Amino acid sequence: MIVWRALLAVSFLLLGGCLVTFKDPIPAHEAAPIPLLGEWSRKNEWGEQQYLQVTRAGSNVYKARTYVDSLDNLESVEEYGFTVAHHGRRWYLSAGLPKSLGANFAIAGFELTTDNELVIYNLDVDRILQELEQGVLQGEVMEAAEGEGVLISSPLEQVFGYLDDQANSDVFVEVARYQRAGD
Repeated sequence: MIVWRALLAVSFLLLGGCLVTFKDPIPAHEAAPIPLLGEWSRKNEWGEQQYLQVTRAGSNVYKARTYVDSLDNLESVEEYGFTVAHHGRRWYLSAGLPKSLGANFAIAGFELTTDNELVIYNLDVDRILQELEQGVLQGEVMEAAEGEGVLISSPLEQVFGYLDDQANSDVFVEVARYQRAGD
């Protein structure tokens, strides 16, 4: 859970361990914005200095490495690969989840602000559950020790159409705000 607390606070597990997951990842068709690469830092919920390094790992594939205090703290180092997509006015990232969390894919939103911040957004599980009930998106409720999660089976284009609609902007919840390290 350290990674998602750190990257998707990152994001994904901060909302009580409940996740919105997807059967398919974002395809590696698009390059991330150059300012995303580099080192970011923030104070986490426990007051620890947390770092996030974002580097290229291949053609349109990236690696996020998170750690607390320093890289010497080997117990806190986590690495995950991810891909990105830009739809409408929003950027999204997709990362594979470990087997213990279903081995599917998580999608988060992110933005790079004019104040040199990296802001990461998670999808609101309760709101996505409502959309499933109303038939807007297809998927299933997944029970976990941490609570209800959702596995979305709708095609990614349908998901992005939903997420890009300004009427659905409240489906995103800010979960982490990083500053460029050294600023």
